[in-house]
Amino acid sequence: QVQLVESGGGLVQAGESLSLSCQASGLGFSGAFLTWHRQIPGKQRELVASINRFFNTNYGDSVKGRFTVSRDNPKDTMYLKMTNLKSEDTAVYSCSARIRDKEYWGQGTQVTVSS
Repeated sequence: QVQLVESGGGLVQAGESLSLSCQASGLGFSGAFLTWHRQIPGKQRELVASINRFFNTNYGDSVKGRFTVSRDNPKDTMYLKMTNLKSEDTAVYSCSARIRDKEYWGQGTQVTVSS
């Protein structure tokens, strides 16, 4: 019933920008705690950004000042605007939603930054 679908990934050159979307369905979206994580093969999953129901945000140290997370509750969508992309940002980016005691994850979208 609950589904999270990421979109917007692709290939971009270092220094450029890219925006990701995470669209949810079957969820009490406005009350959910939302995150973006990323995974690189051989490396542990890393928190990229989070945004809570009060629109408070936090970011992983490696992306502070470059990435911006936002949410549009009427559209049941969370966004991640990524600027000044670096090769080390290459990863599969996944969104999650936590509401009460349940946590849901999307399938991920690949972001590749070429240098």
